[in-house]
Amino acid sequence: MTISALADAGGVGVETVRFYQRRGLLDTPARGAGIRRYGAADLRRLRFIRSAQAAGFTLEGIAELLALDATHDRARVRSLATERIAALDARIAELQQARDALATLAQRCGHGGRGPCPILGAFDTQMGDA
Repeated sequence: MTISALADAGGVGVETVRFYQRRGLLDTPARGAGIRRYGAADLRRLRFIRSAQAAGFTLEGIAELLALDATHDRARVRSLATERIAALDARIAELQQARDALATLAQRCGHGGRGPCPILGAFDTQMGDA
């Protein structure tokens, strides 16, 4: 398949495929009759990259995962996954805290009387700290 067919099948744009090639995540096949041809293995790798990104891995982490695939180093892959889970848990806790604070402010804003809304006041205070 051509690069555009690969990109379409992988749910990305052609420039994304080229970006992954520049980063060394995808191989750049030699030109045959003036056109680069990609195969099923390229599509599998592209989908792997996209899935790993969706799981929150950085491109550097994805490169390490791809390298580890050849070594069958399950312990290191498990370690990377565990580290990623811990980072996601921390982010979830941070987002939950932000959600709870905003919910409290929204409730105060809905029950308030006159004067500025507590939500706007809270954001104004945070802007003054920056």
